[in-house]
Amino acid sequence: MRAARLIRMVLLLQARRSMTAAELAGQLEVSERTVARDMLALSEAGVPVYADRGRTGGYRLIGGYRTRLTGLGRTEAEALFLSGVPAALRGMGLADAGSAARLKVSAALIPELADAEETAAQRFHLDAPGWWQEPETPPLLLSVAEAVRDDRRIAVRYRRRDGEVERELEPYGLVLKAGVWYLVARAPGGFRVYRVDRVTDVRQAGRERAWAAGTGAGAERAGAELDPGSRFVRDVNFDLPGFWAERAADFARSILRDEVTLRLSESGARQLRYVTDRTAADEALERGTRDQQRRITVTLAVESLDVAFSQLLGLGPECEVLRPAGLRGRFREAAARMAALYGEQSGRTADGTRLTGRHDGCR
Repeated sequence: MRAARLIRMVLLLQARRSMTAAELAGQLEVSERTVARDMLALSEAGVPVYADRGRTGGYRLIGGYRTRLTGLGRTEAEALFLSGVPAALRGMGLADAGSAARLKVSAALIPELADAEETAAQRFHLDAPGWWQEPETPPLLLSVAEAVRDDRRIAVRYRRRDGEVERELEPYGLVLKAGVWYLVARAPGGFRVYRVDRVTDVRQAGRERAWAAGTGAGAERAGAELDPGSRFVRDVNFDLPGFWAERAADFARSILRDEVTLRLSESGARQLRYVTDRTAADEALERGTRDQQRRITVTLAVESLDVAFSQLLGLGPECEVLRPAGLRGRFREAAARMAALYGEQSGRTADGTRLTGRHDGCR
């Protein structure tokens, strides 16, 4: 464990030239005191690590030192072969680059690891698109991806519910979530998220001539004419994964605009997180109160009362809606209709056909 950490520490310093104790501690998930002890161990082992003192100081390697501990182990090699989703690479125009990178990694591996790509493919498969839908590549994904890679400002026409709008953007990154591509871009007022399949036109910001519209071929022709003045200076502190995680959590919370009060059986409590928002369900159950019959009363955040009705109906008799009264009334009506549909008193089906045999269960 410590040996692996020491190797990572040397590789970090080799890649970044200089790092503070706090930065190293954060990357390695240890304390700054542990970093100091590890640095002493590296120095005693002959690694020329140097500590700059003072508030702006840090650790660095001296004399152009470069470690030879860069060989890949089997697990590391397999992880590299799993790091790309083929459909996503094709959509961004990186299929050839991804293939070349895999070939280079394969060629650099020692003979004992030559089968790493095959063994990884046999054991793991990354399937990004969601269920029950065919993956679709937005027509302008390639154009947007090129702008992201080149740090070029773009002007886009974007389709919203109230019509199309035009926006001038600094495209920072692309996110593939459940088969849907999203563009994270800086616009006047801060960072925003845009669905790429709703982008209807892309052109270089500040110029009348269209940059790309509809096809990858058009993107290549116009993209070659872009001038360096269209580039923007990227904020080096921007963290795309962190931004996306925070924005996704904010979005999930923002759509939960209503509340319902429920009384759940133990079975209903176990099933709640599978029929509604999991985070909301977990929070509701954590704050819930139990009675002597082991039922739990909770207040659940929901997207709307209509959505809550369709979701909670799946819990059947394991869930009783207490409030609001209107929603409770809808469940009372649904229960009456179900009782009439499956009623035992009449002994008839909904179309009037008389049932035969016992109606108290199949035994």
